[in-house]
Amino acid sequence: MADNKITEAIEMVVGEDEKSVAEVAQPAQNIVFDSSTPPVRSIVRVVLVTLLILAVAGFLTGIISALTYLFFLIILAVFFAYLIKPLVQMIRHPFDNPSYEKFMPRPLAIAIAYLIVFSVVGIAIAFLSPIIAEQARQFSVSLPEYTTSIQAKFNDLGNRYKRYQIPESVQTQINEKAAAVIGTIGAEVTGFLISTIYYVPWLILIPILAFFFLKDANLLRVSLLRVFPSGDWRTRVESVIHDVNTTLAAYVRAQLISCVLIGTLCTIAFYIIGVNYALLLGVLAGIFEFVPLIGPLTLAIIAITVASLESTSEGIYVFIFLGVLRILQDYVFYPRIVREGIHLHPLAVILSVLAGEQVAGIPGVFLSIPAVALLTVLYKHILEHSASKGIVANMLAPQENKSEEAAAK
Repeated sequence: MADNKITEAIEMVVGEDEKSVAEVAQPAQNIVFDSSTPPVRSIVRVVLVTLLILAVAGFLTGIISALTYLFFLIILAVFFAYLIKPLVQMIRHPFDNPSYEKFMPRPLAIAIAYLIVFSVVGIAIAFLSPIIAEQARQFSVSLPEYTTSIQAKFNDLGNRYKRYQIPESVQTQINEKAAAVIGTIGAEVTGFLISTIYYVPWLILIPILAFFFLKDANLLRVSLLRVFPSGDWRTRVESVIHDVNTTLAAYVRAQLISCVLIGTLCTIAFYIIGVNYALLLGVLAGIFEFVPLIGPLTLAIIAITVASLESTSEGIYVFIFLGVLRILQDYVFYPRIVREGIHLHPLAVILSVLAGEQVAGIPGVFLSIPAVALLTVLYKHILEHSASKGIVANMLAPQENKSEEAAAK
């Protein structure tokens, strides 16, 4: 009897356990996905589309990177067209009357403008090139002496280390770092000049491409406008084209005037200070001014080094002059030359140039400022088109104000 009771008790406990397990397991069998959960097919589709977009983006990035210098050439041609355009308009101005316009067609006016520009440039080169060539020859002859002078200065620096009882290991590290910095600067300058010479044959294509840009500018504008539907969209795009045209024209005009102004002032100042190769350095200053930030910095390093090797006082005077000139150029001359189109803070200019160098090297440095200026123009038109105060302002605006604006619309 006792055994039967124990057996019945065990069966009751086991039965209760199985029942509880069944009760616990039963809800798990009734689990269903929420209706908002996307199906597996949609998830796979999203993943595949994302991978496809990344692949296309990588492919386009590779093509753009490979064609960087071609784009750079086209943009230089556009800039050259902006330089020639005022002269073309001046030549065609007396023939604005429709009855006389046939005597001065646009291609003929462009050809006359080319003839004038290249004649002036040729005369300037013929007049200045003998002097520049002679100064360049003297510089190449004096280069070994400059090298010896630099080595002597390093030796004198080592003697000063000994006088100050600086450990020899520290002296060696300082000398090595200084030599490495000088070598890097020299290599960068030399590489820049060599790359410039390498692409000189490509520069022949610039006036050819600029000729077609000038000749068919109106046709290109009309073709672009026809892409957009008539009405507000076409009016907005035409306004954007006008502002972009104004911005680029102002930038190119300002760069040309700045190059001539800086080159002239540097040449005169170098002659007054007594720096050797004043005309050569002045011409380099004018050319390098066209490359934002890096160009003037490279010229300053070259000019101060050359002046310091002749006399320490000359190096100090050149350093002071270039520093004052840069302040005047950035805050006095350039804003008055540009007047409209490009209004960038010096910090924005520095960051733009650094970003452009990281993205596309020397062409990126050259194109960084106009690219940022164009993005600014586009952003302004986007805000005007959407009647917005700004992206950040919209994000931070109270919900009540947003609903009131929506109701007003």
